[in-house]
Amino acid sequence: MTEPTGVVPEATTATEHAHYGYMSEKAKYLARLKRIEGQARGIHRMVEEDTYCIDILTQVSAMTSALENLGLALLDDHLKHCVLEAAQQGGPEAEAKLAEASAAIARLVKS
Repeated sequence: MTEPTGVVPEATTATEHAHYGYMSEKAKYLARLKRIEGQARGIHRMVEEDTYCIDILTQVSAMTSALENLGLALLDDHLKHCVLEAAQQGGPEAEAKLAEASAAIARLVKS
């Protein structure tokens, strides 16, 4: 679509986008991240205090699970908002968003 001046507007980049899928849940995500930060500090303290290895590994596992769940929730929001919107508009933007989501899924699976 062209503007009245005949100038074609540039595509919006990810950094210029005003609203991402997670924005409606931002407070929830920030709270989850704060808990994860606390878990990391707790693990650090456990190592400083020479805590038993298995107890530390148990906390590492809990933190890993918390990060994975956060990543999956963010991915879900991304698919429901950013990817869906791009797919509805079609064209190269849709293909780019699908490829981006696929790459993100691959990274999550590998972790």
